[in-house]
Amino acid sequence: KLTLLRAHPDLAGKAELTDDSTREQAGAGLDTLSSDEFERFTSMNEAYKAKFEFPFIYAVKGADKYQILESFEERLENPPDSEFHTACAQVCRIFRFRIEDRVSK
Repeated sequence: KLTLLRAHPDLAGKAELTDDSTREQAGAGLDTLSSDEFERFTSMNEAYKAKFEFPFIYAVKGADKYQILESFEERLENPPDSEFHTACAQVCRIFRFRIEDRVSK
């Protein structure tokens, strides 16, 4: 599970994304961040990885950048074992959203 979590790209990062991730992040406004917002995402990504040793994972579909940043702040306070389970649950949500998208087309 840890390998799966560590394979995820940073939110609002510069990594090449899948088409699904690109669409989902754009829907949350992560493709149009101001330079200050981008810096905030970058610093929070780094703080999160330093604490938990895997990237912040959030099923962004239906969320906006403000909700994501709020979740970042809240989840940075979690203990590592709790956050590991939260991150795994977020991977499952992402998977469910993507399956639902495919089935509804």
